[in-house]
Amino acid sequence: MKLTFIGADHEVTGSRHLLETKDTKILVDCGMEQGSNPYENAPMPVDFPEIDYIILTHAHIDHAGMIPYAYAHGFSGTVLATDASMDLDSIMLLDSANIQEQDAEWENRKAKRAGKPLVEPLYTVEDAKKALESFRAIPYGKIEELSDTVKLRFIDAGHLLGSASAEIWIDEDGVSKKLVFSGDIGNHDKPLIRDPQYIDEADYVIMESTYGDRHHAKGVDHIRELSDIIQRTLDRGGNVVIPAFAVGRTQEMLYFIRRIKADGLVKGHDGFPVYVDSPLAIEATKIFRENLTECYDEETKKLVLSGINPIGFPNLRLSVTADDSKAINFDQEPKVIISASGMCDAGRIRHHLKHNLWRPACSVVFAGYQAEGTLGRQLQDGKKDVKIFGEAIHVEASIETMGDMSSHADQEGLLSWVGAYKKAPSRVFLVHGDDGAMEELSGLIKERYGFKVECPYSGTVFDLAADCFIHEAEPVFRKKQTAVNTRNEKIRSELSAAMEELEKLCGRYEAFSNKDIRKLTADIRDIINKHKTDD
Repeated sequence: MKLTFIGADHEVTGSRHLLETKDTKILVDCGMEQGSNPYENAPMPVDFPEIDYIILTHAHIDHAGMIPYAYAHGFSGTVLATDASMDLDSIMLLDSANIQEQDAEWENRKAKRAGKPLVEPLYTVEDAKKALESFRAIPYGKIEELSDTVKLRFIDAGHLLGSASAEIWIDEDGVSKKLVFSGDIGNHDKPLIRDPQYIDEADYVIMESTYGDRHHAKGVDHIRELSDIIQRTLDRGGNVVIPAFAVGRTQEMLYFIRRIKADGLVKGHDGFPVYVDSPLAIEATKIFRENLTECYDEETKKLVLSGINPIGFPNLRLSVTADDSKAINFDQEPKVIISASGMCDAGRIRHHLKHNLWRPACSVVFAGYQAEGTLGRQLQDGKKDVKIFGEAIHVEASIETMGDMSSHADQEGLLSWVGAYKKAPSRVFLVHGDDGAMEELSGLIKERYGFKVECPYSGTVFDLAADCFIHEAEPVFRKKQTAVNTRNEKIRSELSAAMEELEKLCGRYEAFSNKDIRKLTADIRDIINKHKTDD
């Protein structure tokens, strides 16, 4: 009976932990690493064909994104998730697989030109489809027997539609232990979904610590805040552009706008149009409103039962095709545009920013965290000149940031969650947080509750029956690039992106007149001649 820490240990993405008994091997989450992570993850101690179950706490890619990879490498067991998580991953994993294939195709076009070996996608759409066939839904609150030694129950974690904490009971050789994997713990008083449910008993708690050193702003009225922004912008004759994550944040914004319209909070612009321009967000929105009342909070459930769509309203327009998306910016009527990606680093949102950032009448509203280095962070930090698709854009639009809308519990929320245990667990293991967050939260849990807290690194193995470490791993740092190398890589990446755009432009020459083709050809030759060097 042992637990191995593999991913999201002193880091916040790539969640993966292996639980082994004599007759069962279980992965709790199988997530993809995203962004920059300081530490190397230990390799899987067993091969994927040996895994009997993957227990999925929720649908986000940093918890579920490597499930198709596991399938492609021999996993033939069962993925256990809530109904809502299963439905969301039916679109999110296919979307992720499409991205893997597109990225590989783009890399291979470059590789062919450079005479380099071709690369394979991390996994394919076919892998994702096959992996999804292995999913099995378990409703909240039901105890499921996985084997002679292991039982499982999901409890609502309040982080995302379908998110769960996993209670796992192990009974082996006369030793019984209960583990709780918190998953990502939700913030309180979020729209649509319930607050996180608390658990009061466990021998071992494996707990996220993402915001272990941060506090959310209290008492923010998001509906009033957003209605004021919409009012000012529409009064100026501009568009409100909202970069939003397709799953979760988009649906929250729709909930706010339904309330704004129902309560008449925006004056003089009756029936103002709202566009959702993201195929993934549109599919996710359908899942949010279809037969998922078990996930909703009481307020939302009452709306649903009374026949009101909590995220629907008159003049909500869904843009599916590329032509639909392009048409939005040719329509002069002031409007609200919600589009992905939430950090403006990809997707259709970049087209909307290109058409609206330079207009003083418009507003761009950030309703989520913007990571360092993203276009969203640059705009949020006040940068006045940015490049989108190689074109310089001078920022004249009003840049707005809504009050804290995080779907993660902050420090006090995390302390309240762990403080619900009536009896001290043998140990609390902190995961899914960076060094600073884990260190501060660890100290507060010890001080406030007297619990024994551990912060294991990837590769650590713990004996649950004997309550001791089999192996305590040391941190293995990733090799860091120098600032010069990072800058050079960024410059080359920008050049490659510009070449890709030029290649796409030239590929559409049949739509040009002969005059335009001659001008394009002349412009390209001018660039070549200007930068040509003698060999």
